[in-house]
Amino acid sequence: MKRFISFLLFILILILVPFSSCFKVEQLPPEPSITFTSFEIFDTTDILENKVKGGRLNFSFIDGDGDLGLEAPTVNAETDTTNLFFILYRKTGGAYKLAPSNDPLKPSPYRIPYMDRQGQNKILRGNIKVTFLYLFSTPSDTIMYKFYVKDRAANYSDTVQTCEITFAKNNFCNK
Repeated sequence: MKRFISFLLFILILILVPFSSCFKVEQLPPEPSITFTSFEIFDTTDILENKVKGGRLNFSFIDGDGDLGLEAPTVNAETDTTNLFFILYRKTGGAYKLAPSNDPLKPSPYRIPYMDRQGQNKILRGNIKVTFLYLFSTPSDTIMYKFYVKDRAANYSDTVQTCEITFAKNNFCNK
């Protein structure tokens, strides 16, 4: 009987060892990483039914320790309320120049909502879409954004940039 049990354990080990690599937890750095996917310009209306241009930024993210996103702010709390930041560049004379902070096309920082992953593998992966309304654009405006995110541990992602965005016509660009 002991031989049979030993033989059975040996066979079981031979079967399970190749599958043990399937259960390894993937390891990534704690800093979030983002990748620009696309930007689209389109015609739309604002809440007052005024015709405006809209823009939709799409990007993907990976966060190794799964702490991207912020909980809803509480009253009188001294916590971060934004974690997606934009830097606006305007094309002037064929070259991109940093736009002033009061530029009407400069978006405010955004807040990526709280996300949590259960289990051993805390890695968060996903896609984020951000929609802008441009109330003061002209057909001659050409811009580009650089953007980055910050996680709850104050780790910053790399800074990535969009393609060239022109308001003369509706268009779509991707990386």
